[in-house]
Amino acid sequence: MSAQSPELAEAEAHLVSVEPRFAPLIEIHGPCILPSGGVKSTVYETLSTVIFSQQLSTKAAKTILGRFIAQYPDCDFPAPEQVRNSTVEQLRAVGCSGPKASYLIDLAKRSDELPSMDDLQHLPEEEIIENLTVHRGIGRWSVEMLLMFDLGRLDVLPVDDLGIQNGFAKLLGLETKPKKKEMTALAETWRPYRSVASWYLWRSLENIPSV
Repeated sequence: MSAQSPELAEAEAHLVSVEPRFAPLIEIHGPCILPSGGVKSTVYETLSTVIFSQQLSTKAAKTILGRFIAQYPDCDFPAPEQVRNSTVEQLRAVGCSGPKASYLIDLAKRSDELPSMDDLQHLPEEEIIENLTVHRGIGRWSVEMLLMFDLGRLDVLPVDDLGIQNGFAKLLGLETKPKKKEMTALAETWRPYRSVASWYLWRSLENIPSV
């Protein structure tokens, strides 16, 4: 494993300084290993993968994604032309819901409209979200996963994520999950490292998204 970047070490120090309850999480789970801007896949591949993760546990999403990829031998990830020629029934056979199968095929058909990761590298987060959520099945949470795990943006707080909501409650000793606006307010001092904070909230539940 490569050494942790100075920026991530600085992020951890900042989080502990503003919220000491992060200290035991960092001690238990070790250094944050979010990417630092190194792109690992295309926008098409990441958004397709994230569709599988929507409203599913990490384990279930990985299982269904593996079955999906196995349908297209001799490639690490199926190309858009392979998926656009598939049917909803074929994708449902590997465990996709009907809507998700439809979203995957539609995304494959519109893959030529997607920007490259290089195109996105220097755009503001909200502009990237606006650009990508025009596609069916791609909401704010889906793009936030791309921002965090592919573009290495360190100040993303995915308040729609159930794991983040549960992680908030666990970290802060709340009896119920906080509302989205409350989470945003509570995490204000975590800026500009809310992605790192989110990573530790997921780790506290052992449930990091499979992106």
